[in-house]
Amino acid sequence: MNSAILPIVEGQTEVESVPILLRRICVQMQAVNIQIARPYRVKRNKVVKAGELERAIEQGIRDRSNIGAILLLLDAEDDCPAALAPELSERCRQTTHLPVAVVLANIEMEGWFLGGKESLRGVCGIKPDAVAPPNPESIRGAKERLSKNMEYGRRYLEVDDQPTMATQVNSDLTQGRCPSFDKFLREVQNLIKKSQVN
Repeated sequence: MNSAILPIVEGQTEVESVPILLRRICVQMQAVNIQIARPYRVKRNKVVKAGELERAIEQGIRDRSNIGAILLLLDAEDDCPAALAPELSERCRQTTHLPVAVVLANIEMEGWFLGGKESLRGVCGIKPDAVAPPNPESIRGAKERLSKNMEYGRRYLEVDDQPTMATQVNSDLTQGRCPSFDKFLREVQNLIKKSQVN
């Protein structure tokens, strides 16, 4: 049976968009034997509390078959990723023997779309002359910034636009501008390699 990566995410929109990003990486790595399980959703304010992440991992594995690795992807928001990610990683290791990657998008996942904005021109109403801002991950209100880059009368609608942008954004462009996206790519690539070995 093929091995599957279980994403644990915080929002309903990520339930749709994160598997898109993961499948794109699998295609790039020609990892045809890796499946992406339906993400398990747990609210951001709950997952950082003692016991909640552990419960999410156990429930996610129990509810889905052939899980071979786990990806926890959250928005960093006001937390320092360098401090919170190791803490969450250790909690994951205490809960499961499976390979686990923890990635915190800094400050929010939409910062990745700001970083790859030129590749999104014409997508979801992004203006044809839109360019990425300096340090896109440092911007608070990335959703609002995306709206400002859309044609008149259009605004960023997370539930509709995030999955579409996840399909279209240029990974190389985003990777060079967004350190947390670079970490996301590296961590997922490592999970895929470990899943192929097991």
